[in-house]
Amino acid sequence: MDQVLEMAAVDDLELARQGDDGARTRVLEPLLDPGYRLAYGILRRREAAEDALQDACYNALRALTRFRGDQSRLRPWFLTIVANQCRSQLRRPFFSWLPIPETLPSGDFSGSVATSHDLGEAMQALGFQQQLILALFYYLDLPLDEVAAVIGIKEAAARSRLYRAVGELRRLLREPEGS
Repeated sequence: MDQVLEMAAVDDLELARQGDDGARTRVLEPLLDPGYRLAYGILRRREAAEDALQDACYNALRALTRFRGDQSRLRPWFLTIVANQCRSQLRRPFFSWLPIPETLPSGDFSGSVATSHDLGEAMQALGFQQQLILALFYYLDLPLDEVAAVIGIKEAAARSRLYRAVGELRRLLREPEGS
């Protein structure tokens, strides 16, 4: 049964490369959720994440004819496009000054909400590469070999960067406000 599904996926990928709209939809659809989660994990704004994902889908569809990997390489390839699109959005001048208020629930904040807010602020203080590796590994729950493939480095280097990013995040969370 798995072999039949795998053959259908290979056929869809080949048809998508040739421009079949239905096959393109079937190939990209399972990648939309991890792509959105990655974009949201990096950008922290729903609208910005949706825009980044839409632009990444457009770019992926345009580049699909040049994709030479098999079905197993499709997810890291697409997530790389999403990460690059997020990086491009963060570089746009309006992204840093556009005041979009983050609405928090009113009332008494429990420790978990405050901790979540602190974690979000600490994540924003990290560099893009550190945010990316943390989002890929912890938020998307990708295995380390796929994280390395998305970033374009070896698995040992990804492990090292992940360790350093977690250490920096811990340091930021322990640091008292105003320091």
